[in-house]
Order: sequence, then C-alpha cells, then structure tokens
Amino acid sequence: MTAKPFLIDSHAHIYGLEFSNDFDEMLQRAAEAGVEQIIVVGTDLETSKDACELAAKYENIYCAVGIHPHDASRVTEKCYDVIRDMANGNDKVVAIGEIGLDFYRDRSPREIQETVFRRFINLARELSLPIIVHDRDAHERVMTLVKEEKAADVGGVFHCFSGDLEMANACIALGFYISIPGTITYPGNEALRQVVRGVKVEKMLVETDCPYLTPVPHRGKRNEPAYVRFAAEKIAELKGLTLEDVSRITTLNVQSLFSIGRKNQNAQIAYRIRNSLYLNITNRCSNRCSFCAKFEDFTVKGHYLLLDHEPDFSEVMAAIAAHKGYDEVVFCGYGEPLLRLDLIKEVAAALKKQGMRIRINTDGQANLVYGRNILPELAGLIDTVSVSLNAADEDTYDLLCNTPFSKDGFTGVCTFLREAKQYIPQVIASAVTVPGLDIAEVKRLAESLGVEFREREYTEVG
Repeated sequence: MTAKPFLIDSHAHIYGLEFSNDFDEMLQRAAEAGVEQIIVVGTDLETSKDACELAAKYENIYCAVGIHPHDASRVTEKCYDVIRDMANGNDKVVAIGEIGLDFYRDRSPREIQETVFRRFINLARELSLPIIVHDRDAHERVMTLVKEEKAADVGGVFHCFSGDLEMANACIALGFYISIPGTITYPGNEALRQVVRGVKVEKMLVETDCPYLTPVPHRGKRNEPAYVRFAAEKIAELKGLTLEDVSRITTLNVQSLFSIGRKNQNAQIAYRIRNSLYLNITNRCSNRCSFCAKFEDFTVKGHYLLLDHEPDFSEVMAAIAAHKGYDEVVFCGYGEPLLRLDLIKEVAAALKKQGMRIRINTDGQANLVYGRNILPELAGLIDTVSVSLNAADEDTYDLLCNTPFSKDGFTGVCTFLREAKQYIPQVIASAVTVPGLDIAEVKRLAESLGVEFREREYTEVG
C-alpha cells in the first residue's frame, strides 16, 4: 500500500484572474493530489499584497514578497520600504522573492535589474529571510551577485532552475536549493533531467510556477498546484525512488528552508525508502567516516534518525508491524548495526519465520569488534550483506574512514568480505564516490575478493 504523498508547491501565483472562477475547487484538487501547503509568490507590490492576503486567509498558504526583474525599472525607494513592512513581523511571509535577473526579455535595463537584485538580497539579509531567485539567461551574473552580496547568509532557492549540472552544484555549494517545475516532463527538456539525475533529492524543491509551465499531460491548459505531483513523479522516476520518497524529502526541504510547518522530529526505528524497510537500531559506529552526513544532519531521505535510546526487540518488532507491503528488511540506520549483533539475530530469526528477505549494511569490522568470526552466527538469517569497502588500500581507508583499528581496519574489512561468501548468499562491497577516490581501483579490489561491487552516491558535508 502506498501512502498518500505530502507535497508542497513551493512556487505558485494563484492570485490572478486565471483562478478567480474556481479558486476553492482548485484548492480542493490540490488537497486531493496530496498538496498540503502552497507558497504563493509575489512579483510586484500589488501581487505581493495579494499573496499576503491569501496567506492570512488560508492556514496552509504561505507567501513571499518581492519585485520581479521585469519591473526593476519601476522600483523606487518606497518600494523597498513597502516590501520591508509586508515582511517584517509577519510569520506567514517566508521569503523575499521572486527577485533576480531576466536577460531573456530585458524588460528593464540590465544594470537596473542588478541594482534592484542587490538591494533585495540585502533586505533579505536584514530581515533574515531566504530569497527566491528568478534567473533567466543570466546565470553568470546571478551567481556573481549572489556571491558578492553574501546571499548565502540567508540561503534560498533558484526557482524554475534552468542552469546546467555545474551551476546546480555551485548553487548547492552556496547553501541554496534548486526547484524543479513541470517542465521536467517536457520531452525536449533533457537538460533539466540531466541535472535531476546528478543532484541529490535532498537539495531539490518542486513547484508549479502556476498558472505557467503546465506539465505533461496537461500541457496547453492552465497550470495549478495539484499538478506539482507530476514534477515529483518524474523526479522519482529519474532517481529510482517512489513518489512517497520524493514527497517526503522535498517537503522537508521546503519546511527547512522556509521554517514552516515543521513537525516534531521523532526518531524513526523503522523507515521506508523505495520498497525496502530500514531498521535504525543504533547510532553508534566503529568508524568516524569523513563523508558521513550524520555529523551534520541526522535526516536520511526525509527520515529523522537520531535515537534517544537504542530500541529493544519489542520496540523494533512494533515499529516493523506499522509498515506493510515492502520487499525486504534492511538493518542500516545511522550507525553500525552489527554493534547490536544479539538484537539482529533475534529480530532476523523472527522475521525469517514470516518469510522476510533480510539485508545488513555494515562497515565490515564486526569480527574486530567482537574478537571472533561472527559470520557463522548470521548463516540462515541474512540473505544479503553490503559492506562499505570505500578504498583500495589501507592508507586511503584510514584517511577516509578514521578507523579505530589502524591498519587492521582495512585488512579486517577485506577478510570479512572474503569470508562472508561462505555464510551469506549475496555479498556486496560498496564505495562512496568521494571526490578524488579511484573508484575503478576499489571495484577491482572487490572483484578480486570475489564479491559484487556497487557505487554509493556522495553527499558533501560541512
């Protein structure tokens, strides 16, 4: 059974005449599609005021206030004061925007656009609000101004992202998100699909920009918030995730960026990604890997994993029972699961009686931890073990993984992999694609050990 998605349309213009005849019905369709919240974005003083009024009227609507670069030549000193007054002290105003540069239509002189953009970035910094950036055919200048005006102090989102993968990574490095509209569904928009393939979902929002940019299969008709689901579905397809995964992650991203509607973060013991049910049974680890994101954030694919205690057998089984319709159970979480070997054996034995397929993701150092070969104890209980090899030599391993076992750490992982084949049907060695790591060498080592090899996506931390 697939849960109803919880989506947020992070950029909508629903205050216009296009919605005057069916506004309530439009909101109902959005709710039926799983769109729980909407960010309504102003483009000038009038529409910013309209956005604020909608946010005041509807609990699930938030707003942003700003002036679009098309109207930059009309901006006076008073305009900044009006926008400041709209935002100051109004907790439904979550950003300054949309602001930026548009060198495609050039409806305002470029030098004026740049001056106005700089002023609004500084206003956002004054108010401690993120910015919503409009960038059309102005990538280089937008990035320059964002850097020069220290917009990273407040962060924000590049809405309707239209740059390439290199630019997307540059935006993310500055602490910004990129937002994916319905154009991701257009047959000719392979460039945006390439960006989506190359960027972590944890750095994306989804939006409609309605009433514009209507996605397939409704292209040619008015766009509306319900259609944000089509962008999320296409992202899920491209990333090998489920709609539920993408909804959960992008919703958390919007809530984090705009500081809205954040639910109490209760640590998940059992959490679902794709069609697998993961078990988070400890946050302890043997290693302290330099690339591990948990030292910055305990959220994985939209699930919060910082435990306040290590769950016992009954708690784990109760957490599992709350989920249905998955293909496998994975001992993983945000820690080294084999540090709780006895619990794994007890839970795995109970799940095997139910016919479950079981996998463990591990650092491969359990034999060093326990001072004995624990693999025979997993025979008949575990179908797959995925071991973080992460390097082709002991020096690189120690540098990346900060193992407490010195040179024995790398040797121990290799030995674990080699011997695991005797007791577990499927054995996989994995490596995170850390910049500078020779993945091909790691793969050759894995193959020499007689096991499968898989790359894991790198997430920059810090």
